[in-house]
Amino acid sequence: MSGREGGKKKPLKAPKKESKDLDEDDVAHKQKMKEQQKALQEAKAKASQKGPLVGGGIKKSGKK
Repeated sequence: MSGREGGKKKPLKAPKKESKDLDEDDVAHKQKMKEQQKALQEAKAKASQKGPLVGGGIKKSGKK
């Protein structure tokens, strides 16, 4: 009985990914995705400055 058998096994190392050559379509697609992401971040920043759009959902009448 060796003490090494129990416990968590180490995961196998994943092989290194080869850098694949990107053609023009891939480059254009990546550029488009970057632009969309940037526009989304700007929209989020602009929206967070203004505050909530709706006044609060369920409104309570105040009567008891």
